[in-house]
Amino acid sequence: MASVEFEQVDKIYPDGTQAVREFDLRVADGEMLVMVGPSGCGKSTVLRLLAGLEEITRGTLRIAGGIVNGLRPQDRNVAMVFQDYALYPYLSVRGNLEFPLKMRSIPPAERQRRIAWVTQMLSLDGLLERLPKELSGGQRQRVAMGRALVREPTVFLLDEPLSNLDAKLRGQVRAEIGDLQRRTGTTMLYVTHDQVEAMTLGDRVAVLDRGRLQQVAPPRILYECPANAFVAGFIGNPPMNLFPSRVCDGAQGRASLAVGDQWVDWGRPDCAAPPWRTLWNRPVTAGLRPEAMSLVDSGGLVAEVLDVEYLGHEALLRVGLAATPPAASVSLIVRLGGMRRFERGATLRLELDPRQIYLFDSDHGALLIGPFHDDHA
Repeated sequence: MASVEFEQVDKIYPDGTQAVREFDLRVADGEMLVMVGPSGCGKSTVLRLLAGLEEITRGTLRIAGGIVNGLRPQDRNVAMVFQDYALYPYLSVRGNLEFPLKMRSIPPAERQRRIAWVTQMLSLDGLLERLPKELSGGQRQRVAMGRALVREPTVFLLDEPLSNLDAKLRGQVRAEIGDLQRRTGTTMLYVTHDQVEAMTLGDRVAVLDRGRLQQVAPPRILYECPANAFVAGFIGNPPMNLFPSRVCDGAQGRASLAVGDQWVDWGRPDCAAPPWRTLWNRPVTAGLRPEAMSLVDSGGLVAEVLDVEYLGHEALLRVGLAATPPAASVSLIVRLGGMRRFERGATLRLELDPRQIYLFDSDHGALLIGPFHDDHA
């Protein structure tokens, strides 16, 4: 297996479009790293640069410590699985598995050993003589992975491999991919737009936006400690609520946070010390996870129910808080357990967990203040 290193990598196309900017990333030997980001952020381009399907404009790319900038794709020992499977339609499953081995002049006995190994690992017994059109979506995806694995690559790349599957099958194949990576110990880079895939599969998750790496961290750290407002607003389903706000010095030195025209008593014991004093009345972006709010009978923030999604085990409420001018009103998503009924237009009261409030710089989006916990005091 092998580590992967990107050092200040740029990719600029002939028309001037820059798909990847100053990309720095190290993937450890045997690690499963998942890349996420909006469409066009450059995540698939990063995989293609690593596979040698695109040429790097600037920077250095290493596999197992060796520079591979000038190596042809076939000389990198990197295998890639695409979104559309890319199976040969007139070859059987066995033929598809055997094809990359024949292209590399692997001896017949070794070819059969590898095919038997992959067949057992991916539960393809009984399917070897079938054509791709005779397989289900999940079976075709397993064959595509098997065709990559028989090469025994040092690095395994997967570009949105589950996007053509239905939700139930996606969950099943996702679990199979995770189990496969743990059993083989292969270094894997996995691109997806699905947050569930990213947070459940990745040893670490890398978030990209407009060709730049925004943050790379284990899933829990990414969720609890986003580096900036973009990551906070992208990671999570539903994502973090972000809204314009400001902080004021409340009673007895306790900080207060503006939510629309209303105020929340923050009550952090460290609010009298730097960097708090530099934040007073300064425009900021506040962040709050949907689960950091609860219903109360009195007090709290007054909000209007705008919409409700009932999901069985929980309900997602979209609520509005008035502000002057109306354009400054705040809309929040609130996650509540159970199936309690809510009417659109109804008024309710929300209590915000003051320990779960984030502050981001309004200009640059960088995290200024994270959640407070007792063990931080």
